[in-house]
Amino acid sequence: MPWSVPGLRTGRGWVLSAYPEVLVARWQRLAEAPVERRAALFGPSRSRTVRSSVPQLPGQSASSNRLSREPGPCPEPVLVRHGAFDRLWLLPDQRVLDQARPELWRVADAAQVFATVQPPEGDGPRVGFSAELPDGQRAKGTGRVHPLYRRPGAREPNVAPGLLRRLGTVLGTRVTAEDLLAWIAAITAVPAADEEPRRGEEVPVPLPGDPAVWAEGVALGRRVLWLHSFGERYGPPHGDGASVGRPRMPGGRRPFVRERVTGSPDELSYDPETESLLLGDGRLAPVAAAAWEYRAGGESVLGAWFARRTPDPEARPGTLEALGLSGWPQQSTADLVDLLTVLTLLAELRPALAALRGGPGPWIGADALAAAGVLPVPDWSRRPASVLQHQEEGPEGQFALL
Repeated sequence: MPWSVPGLRTGRGWVLSAYPEVLVARWQRLAEAPVERRAALFGPSRSRTVRSSVPQLPGQSASSNRLSREPGPCPEPVLVRHGAFDRLWLLPDQRVLDQARPELWRVADAAQVFATVQPPEGDGPRVGFSAELPDGQRAKGTGRVHPLYRRPGAREPNVAPGLLRRLGTVLGTRVTAEDLLAWIAAITAVPAADEEPRRGEEVPVPLPGDPAVWAEGVALGRRVLWLHSFGERYGPPHGDGASVGRPRMPGGRRPFVRERVTGSPDELSYDPETESLLLGDGRLAPVAAAAWEYRAGGESVLGAWFARRTPDPEARPGTLEALGLSGWPQQSTADLVDLLTVLTLLAELRPALAALRGGPGPWIGADALAAAGVLPVPDWSRRPASVLQHQEEGPEGQFALL
């Protein structure tokens, strides 16, 4: 997948939250503050101040006037993928984002799938997949984002030119970009036993020469993609891929709220004897130990998820980051059940995914791809396509002439 984009650089923490109503409240406080106070609340950086003049984000309706002059109404918060599995809300406004990566926003639509490189530490997935636009943030720095398509409407797959045709010839079957992404999801879901340190943001993806191995990997990968996207892409497992549905555990294993969460829980723990996840005085059960132990990018997925939904102890009083909720909303418990389901089902796939990764081959080598003209990839395939679906408002309400 030659074309990739660095992760977003927000420049300030208050533009992200687990709760959209918190973002609206923060915006209102910023917009109502006097200009000098507004500048301090904003948190200026080398890339952005309240006097920065920047265009709208593609497909978004935020004002393009300077924040020092007229902030305008709060931009409608949008869901983004944070790390491999967290879904947070973001203010989609270039005036408050240091590097918003507009090229990603131009290709984000209902058909797009984003692959984001994860840190190599631990036994978690090497690549995360999402229907939401990812911010690229992870436990250590940011990761590069590889969209499946270079243009909206599932047009022009972001695949090395000639690769799909070559794979089809070797495997004796038609190979689509969606099949290739499923294979990538399966083969990068668990690290290889002999995995070597990778260079930068490159993630090696071995390609099979055996049609049976390919078919098995694509089937497993479609389930991985379905789970990573929380049911938004690739449809239920064993389906035709045309329908989608939220992942759910079978009856008897489905986590339920046994004791309701009240107040604002400040601790998350696990009781292995009762298979209970404890949030303050709340309790969910049954919760598989594999979900509690699931790690990605060297950090506990559940621990990091919970930390982002509790008050930040480092937030200074009076700042926008310190503005949050005083209790635990019911929606957070529902989101937690969805996350537990995804992590449990992914953990159950580990043996099959590890067997696929450790298979004997045969594998298609780089020399064979070079002989077929697939490698090296042309320079143009590493650059974004020219995309302009609609007029994009420039700074101060102007429109660019292209």
